[in-house]
Amino acid sequence: MSDKTVLVTGAAGEMGQLLIPRLTETGHRVVALDLSEIPAALKPHTARTVKASVLDGDVLDTVFRDENPQMVFHLAAILSSKAEKDPLLAHQVNVDGTFQLFRLCTRSRRTHGRPVRFLFPSSIAVYGFPSRLAKRSVARVHEHQWTLPIGMYGCNKLYGEATGNYLSRRAQDGAPLLDFRAIRFPGLVSAATLPSGGTTDYAPEMIHAAASGKPYSCFVDADTRLPFMTMPDGVDALLRIAAAEPASLTQRIYNIGAFSASAAELRDECLRHFPDAQIGFASDLRRQSLVDSWPRDVDDSAARADWGHRTLHGLHGALEDYLVPALRERYRLTGA
Repeated sequence: MSDKTVLVTGAAGEMGQLLIPRLTETGHRVVALDLSEIPAALKPHTARTVKASVLDGDVLDTVFRDENPQMVFHLAAILSSKAEKDPLLAHQVNVDGTFQLFRLCTRSRRTHGRPVRFLFPSSIAVYGFPSRLAKRSVARVHEHQWTLPIGMYGCNKLYGEATGNYLSRRAQDGAPLLDFRAIRFPGLVSAATLPSGGTTDYAPEMIHAAASGKPYSCFVDADTRLPFMTMPDGVDALLRIAAAEPASLTQRIYNIGAFSASAAELRDECLRHFPDAQIGFASDLRRQSLVDSWPRDVDDSAARADWGHRTLHGLHGALEDYLVPALRERYRLTGA
């Protein structure tokens, strides 16, 4: 990617804290926006920090006029568990906030003559299997299948995908209004930050608890199976699709995968590294119903073919090479 001004929303979150240093390493000028304070460790990697909500149209308008970002990584979102508790807030942030950015990006296109490249982290929450039987009948779901989400977060993300796709099809003077690119992420696990409200967070919660010596009661059944990915692999994917030439993309919305694991397999892998870990299962009906509607695994052949998606970590490597060494050090330093 060439030297560009990049706006990152939700910059203080799990993904933003890993993405922003990677952007500055490649010569990008980063404007970081978040409702929370940007962590001190991130500030040297930013040209400007803005403490504001994506719902604040006046602030966003000023940022676009002053900074003229050529690329947007729209990470700000209300995640799945919180979205179920407060669907109105989720709609406001995930739908209205996203549309605010779409509006400003398309205005920039009309003013400056080039489409803004818009990176949108979507989710497997856009899928909606009606039953466990239906879920088990599909080994790997394709992008066009079963997109009837049962949760608010999935509905919100599906709206973002559809609207971004729509704006990318609309043209002015022979060029699209937006260069929209979406990735449907599986569950993400990070060693650097604590889980923050996703329904797939039972995986990182379990691993963090095992590493810190705390008992953990998993809120899904032991046989619940979902696709997962480490956060570094997820950030690599975002950077890879962001750098792809437009002509190489056969679609705007892509599945990506790394490994599929049941909750029991995650527990067993934790116990291999932390034999004294206390891990049990006590299914929460509301969250169980959500994960039962999400796929066991995804078909990511389009991402691999179009822009070279690949990952470093499978289930074993995710713990062996990434999570366990980092978490042992983290909890050694904190005394946990």
